[in-house]
Amino acid sequence: MLQGISVAAQTVSYGAMAEHQQALAAAILTDPDVVSLSSFIGVDGTNTTLNSGRFLINLKPKNDRTLNATDIGRRLQRETADVQGVQLYLQPVQDLTIDASVSRTQYQFVLENPNLTAFTEWVPKLLAKLNQSQELENVASDLQQQGLTVNLVIDRATAARFGITPATVDNALYDMFGQRIISTIYTQSNQYRVIMEADPSLQTSLDALSSIRLPSAASTTGQVPLTTIVTIEQKPGPLQISHLAQFPATTISFDITPGSSLGAAVAAIRQAEADINLPESFVTAFQGAASALEASLSNELLLVLAAIITMYIVLGVLYESFIHPITILSTLPSAGAGALVALWMAGDNIDVISVIGIILLIGIVKKNAIMMIDFALAAEREEGKPPREAIHQACLLRFRPILMTTMAALLGALPLMLGNGTGSELRRPLGVAIVGGLIVSQVLTLFTTPVIYLMFDRLAWRLRGGKPEASLAE
Repeated sequence: MLQGISVAAQTVSYGAMAEHQQALAAAILTDPDVVSLSSFIGVDGTNTTLNSGRFLINLKPKNDRTLNATDIGRRLQRETADVQGVQLYLQPVQDLTIDASVSRTQYQFVLENPNLTAFTEWVPKLLAKLNQSQELENVASDLQQQGLTVNLVIDRATAARFGITPATVDNALYDMFGQRIISTIYTQSNQYRVIMEADPSLQTSLDALSSIRLPSAASTTGQVPLTTIVTIEQKPGPLQISHLAQFPATTISFDITPGSSLGAAVAAIRQAEADINLPESFVTAFQGAASALEASLSNELLLVLAAIITMYIVLGVLYESFIHPITILSTLPSAGAGALVALWMAGDNIDVISVIGIILLIGIVKKNAIMMIDFALAAEREEGKPPREAIHQACLLRFRPILMTTMAALLGALPLMLGNGTGSELRRPLGVAIVGGLIVSQVLTLFTTPVIYLMFDRLAWRLRGGKPEASLAE
C-alpha cells in the first residue's frame, strides 16, 4: 500500500478541495500497478486543515507489478503533476514504524521556537536551502500561515445607539454559519434535531455578511444590517499552530533521493542549518525513523569496537597470549571490506540491518583463524615444531573444515540475499553483508593469516629478548 497526502492552496474551499481530490484519484487509477484506492478530505484526526486530503492506495502483489512501492510512488507523483491546484505526496505504508505522527513525506525534522513569528521568516529560508540539496527530495513543511481570515471590527458607538451588543452579533453569525439546534421533533420511535443555518449558497463569499440583519429596539424597522455597525477586514492568518511539548513547532518532512542514504540526508540538513545561520532560539531535532537512525549511527562504531575488544579479551584468556588474539582478529578487516564491497555492488546502504550482518561476521570469520592458530600453537607447545612448520601444517590439515564451515554459513545466508518475497528488502542487506564478507575472507584468510602469525611470533621473540626459531623469509 501507498499512503498519500494531497495539499491544496491554504485558501481552498471544501468544494474546490473535493474537485482536486477527485482529479487526483482519477489520475492515480490510470497507473497499471494500482488496484484501488480510498480517498478522504475534511478535517478529522489526521487531516488537521481543510486544504489537505488523504489517500490509501492498494497496489498489485509484488510479483505482479513492475516496480517496488517507492518507485511506483515516484511515478505516481510524475503522473499527477499535471493536476492543477493540488500537490500529491506519497510514501509506502510501513508495517512497523516508530513515527508518532503522519507527515507528507517519510522523514521528519522539527523546529521549535517560542516566538511564533520567527517561523515565517526562517522556515522558508531553510526550505529553499534544503531544496537545493542533492540528497533530499519532496521537501515540505506543515507551516500554514497564509489562510484567509475575516475580522469584524464593531463600531461600539454606533452599535450602542441601536442597542446592539457584541453578543447579538455573535449569535447572528452563529445562526448563519454554525449549526444551532433550535428544536427537536419527537416521534413514537425516534427524535429529530432541527438545525438552523443559512442557505449554503450564501456561505461562499463575504457578500453573505451584508444580508445579515440584527434585531434592534432602537430602530424603527426593528432590524439593522450588520455592515452598518461593523467594518470587515480580510487578512492572512494561520490555519493551524502546531506544538511540540509546550512550544510552537513546525515539521519539515523529506524523502531521500535515489542512490543517497538517510545518513547523508541528515548531514545535509545539519549543514543547511549552519549555512543559513539559523538563530539559537530554534531547537531542532529529528523525529521518528530519522531520529532513531541518528541515535543508532552515534553508537554503531562503539558497538563494533566493543565486540572486537570483548573477543580480544576472550581469545587472550584462551591462548594465554597478548599477541595471537590479534592474529585471529586480523581476519576481520578483509571480511568487513568484503561486506562493504558487496553492499556497494548490490546498491544497498549501510543501515542497521547491514551493520548487524557485519557484527555477525566477527563471530563467523574469526573461526577460520582460530582453527589454524589453535592447531599451530598445539603443534608448537606439544610437538616442539617451529612456527613456520606448525602454521604450514595447520593450513593443510584445517583447509577442509574451514571450507566446510564457511560454505555452511554462506549457503545459509544465500536465501536472505536472493529472496524476493514480501519483506525481502529488510533481510537482503543482512544476507549481502554475510555472503560478501565470507567470500573475501575465505579467499584471503589462508594466505594472510600464516604471514601475520609468523610476523607476530617474530615480534614476540624480540619482545622477550630471544631469537625466533624461523625467520619470516623462510
